[in-house]
Amino acid sequence: MATAQLSVPDQIRQLEDARKLVLSDVSYYPQVIQATLPIIGPSALVEFRRWGTDFLSEAFASPAVPLGQKETLSLLVLETLKLLVEDPNQDALVLRNTIQAAASIYPLALRWIINNSYDTSSWERMTAIKARILQIWETAPLTIRICCVKFAQRVVLAQTTSIHPEPRRGDPLDISLALVPPNHPILQSPTLEAEAFGLLDRMLGVLQESSSEVLIVDATLNTLSILVRARPSTSTRILNAVLSFNPFKLAHGPMTPKTKVVVKSMEKTTRMFLIHLSKRDPHNPMVGRIQQHVERLMRSRSELFDGTSRKRALVEQADSDAKRQRTATVSSQPVLQITPLTPGSHTLAEVFALTQNSGLKNFNVSSYVPPSLAAKISVNTIARLDGGILEQAINAVRDRLTVLHEAGQASINPETAPLGVDEDDDDYEPDLYATEDNEQILNKLDTSPIHEERELQQSGLGSLALPAFRLPPPPTLNPEQAVKVGQGAITRVFGTMRTLEDPAVKKPKAGINRLAASSYDRDSWITIITRLATRATTRLDDVPVKDEDEDSKGSLQSATLSNSVRELLYAYILEDFRKRIEVAVSWLSEEWYNDRVQQRSAAAAADQPPHQDDNTVTVHYDKWALRVLDGFFPYLHAQDKVLTRFLSQLPALNGPILGRVKLLCRDPSLVQLALNSLYYLVMMRPPVRDLALDAIQDIWSDYEDARPMAAKYLQRWRPGFLAEQQGQGGGGGDGSGSGTPAAAAVGTPVGGGGGADATAAGAAVVAATT
Repeated sequence: MATAQLSVPDQIRQLEDARKLVLSDVSYYPQVIQATLPIIGPSALVEFRRWGTDFLSEAFASPAVPLGQKETLSLLVLETLKLLVEDPNQDALVLRNTIQAAASIYPLALRWIINNSYDTSSWERMTAIKARILQIWETAPLTIRICCVKFAQRVVLAQTTSIHPEPRRGDPLDISLALVPPNHPILQSPTLEAEAFGLLDRMLGVLQESSSEVLIVDATLNTLSILVRARPSTSTRILNAVLSFNPFKLAHGPMTPKTKVVVKSMEKTTRMFLIHLSKRDPHNPMVGRIQQHVERLMRSRSELFDGTSRKRALVEQADSDAKRQRTATVSSQPVLQITPLTPGSHTLAEVFALTQNSGLKNFNVSSYVPPSLAAKISVNTIARLDGGILEQAINAVRDRLTVLHEAGQASINPETAPLGVDEDDDDYEPDLYATEDNEQILNKLDTSPIHEERELQQSGLGSLALPAFRLPPPPTLNPEQAVKVGQGAITRVFGTMRTLEDPAVKKPKAGINRLAASSYDRDSWITIITRLATRATTRLDDVPVKDEDEDSKGSLQSATLSNSVRELLYAYILEDFRKRIEVAVSWLSEEWYNDRVQQRSAAAAADQPPHQDDNTVTVHYDKWALRVLDGFFPYLHAQDKVLTRFLSQLPALNGPILGRVKLLCRDPSLVQLALNSLYYLVMMRPPVRDLALDAIQDIWSDYEDARPMAAKYLQRWRPGFLAEQQGQGGGGGDGSGSGTPAAAAVGTPVGGGGGADATAAGAAVVAATT
């Protein structure tokens, strides 16, 4: 009820507060969009529709919103955008914002229908929006047509093939025709590609016409650059159209000031586009042709505009000497009329102003002319100025300054002058004495009461010295505050490390005993961070910190300094795990070393031999090694070598780690990668050879698709296992591999291929990798 009684400006103000909320925290976008959709619908007031469509276009264009969240939100707003764009009497500003939002949503809708072919209704809404936008492209106002050009560019980008041969290795924002499977029930790749090239030809048609709509031409040229860079299949067609475009077509008619501006704008945009392409790809075979066209444009521009702006040559006249002589005669007797200053106060500008024109006096030169140009004009003017006029101006300013100086000296009034000061006595200098000297102050202290004496001594008058000033001691930090401050310091260290680039030449590793801060480079910072994680400060490692994201119950979580650094390291590695796999190996090596040192210290304190299964010491190596594996497993592909490299460099391998590798075989495309990585361990790491062979043996037992390749490796190293399985009929479920340590560590039941938990985990891996 309170909301219904608010006026339209008050409601817009509340909506703006919601916009500020989501700009500060993008996690609120789903709630705000769902709450505002009924308010900004087709039947709402035009003010609400303008605000709502502007908000949606801003939300889907923001790079801060995650891609998956944008994809989900796009399904919610498709119906509203469809109703808004199909209204024939729609407001121009609403229509423009709607088209901009649709341009951002179209690739997301295409990606959604690729992975969810059952949702035909959402794709039909998106298709209807596209058809309506392409229908009003030619007849809409100019600003809306520019938005239609941007929408067409996004459609061409989404419906053509990307430059990345493997979609999973490319940019997740680069949604292209390469993601569409050949047997998709709704999307047909040839049809979509043909439609994209048809839209591209429609965009390029404006360059082939003698159009004076320079904004459309500039908008089209500005959208072509990313098409040439990201879609090589369109580059030849675009370059041929741009090279055949003549921005000087309008220059053949009468050259009005508007025509000059239009021609200059189109020529500059075309030239900048071609120069940008030649710089990005200097080895392109069309670079020579591009450079020739650029030179031709510059030559035509110079002939057209520089020639018309030249001044006519000076025509000598017969009486030129007489005119010069008469001018010299007049200038030999310069007269400058300067009015004296009026009584009262004056500004510095009034002192130096010699003109009588009030308009010139009030003109502020600094607002229109830069200081450098004003200095040049002043120097040239003074150099050409007549000497007599300059002398008169200098004398006039000097006289004004003299008058102001004399008016500023006020005479001393004898009636109010101090005693003993004569009006004409200029040499009088009074003697200044202190009101009380040191002896008088001491006499006062002798005759004053005791408490007054103490007050004077405390105030410093007894010794004639100021008391010492001391700052109050800082408040003590409790352990919880110390941990939070440490987390902030770690975040700043990560920020510094991210600004450093990778070294051009890789330096050899110095080993576990290397100095952490031997140089100010990225490797040194990584060493510092990994040792902060593994060798945390004493007593701060076990301090619980209150979780601000929890509810008001005041629960505590174990957010220690070390775990905070580990979480940041984990996130940093997974951002680009192929390039940062060395960081992961270095970190996990420090974790393994720290676990061994802690176990040895605990054993020495208990006077017992060190044991790796000591429960009194918290170990971190196994936990974080498994987390790193689970983090980058969904992004592996069949030709990836990072898994073999990672397993070969880990300081210790065990059953759970190799059990994670076995789960990769649930994806048929990753069977060869998993078996090759395990066989590499068999060949190059003899201490873990038995564990690796046990894992290969379990793969042979659990996955029928992997048996031919696994049998090839087992035939050499464990021929007895294959003979036993063949003797039992090749069951695979009751073989000797069923009771191996690796199988027991993974927790996979023997025979059928895993229980419910293993099936769910395998399905997650397959879904993430396909």
